[in-house]
Amino acid sequence: MAQLQTRPIKLYFWPTPNGWKITIMLEECGLPYEVIPLNIGRGDQFKPEFLALSPNNKMPAIVDPEGPDGAPISIFESGAILQYLGRKTGLFYPPDERGRVEVDQWLFWQMSGLGPMAGQAHHFRIYAPEKIPYAIDRYTNEVHRLYGVMNRRLADRPFLAGDYSIADIACFGWAKLWERQGQDIAEFPHFAAWLERMLARPAVKRGLAVNAEDRAKIDIATDKQAQDVLFGQRAR
Repeated sequence: MAQLQTRPIKLYFWPTPNGWKITIMLEECGLPYEVIPLNIGRGDQFKPEFLALSPNNKMPAIVDPEGPDGAPISIFESGAILQYLGRKTGLFYPPDERGRVEVDQWLFWQMSGLGPMAGQAHHFRIYAPEKIPYAIDRYTNEVHRLYGVMNRRLADRPFLAGDYSIADIACFGWAKLWERQGQDIAEFPHFAAWLERMLARPAVKRGLAVNAEDRAKIDIATDKQAQDVLFGQRAR
């Protein structure tokens, strides 16, 4: 359980929707952790010591010094980290198979749909040097569809899997940026009420506040170096 953790988990982090998933989860679980800033706009994610932990050169990643059987373990991919922390603590991830299936389907919905589609909406609406109407419409419309799915799901339950879970934590960071994605939240009242419930949680507020000042250090929309690092990647 969370209270038995004696040594801090190392979290390689930059304040983005994927990074927030893990700070929020760690705060919700009450686990001690140490933040290792990973400036993705300056290429820290390509350093050999980080690639040894996250071969996909993406943050977040964690190193838990008190992993299974007491041995250290490193984990990359935010969804895998959430599942691990849920199993480790017994929090926000049901112990029974039916409960986990209910959570997992919404977790993977976020990982495969909401996150990538919202990210593309951000890219073509804000960061792309050429404003391509087809691309903007394509991803703005798909995010609209996805928020419609969430809105219907949340019409008769407070959280995506019924009880608060890692599925909500996974979706929240992207969903809170709905305005950047060209959405009108008034169209999705149940989604809007869910966002309010999420923002009212103290651990969510603490998770969002972690290294928040770093988010203002780089304006990706105008920083050519950051754009080259983030948007020009090829196989290495």
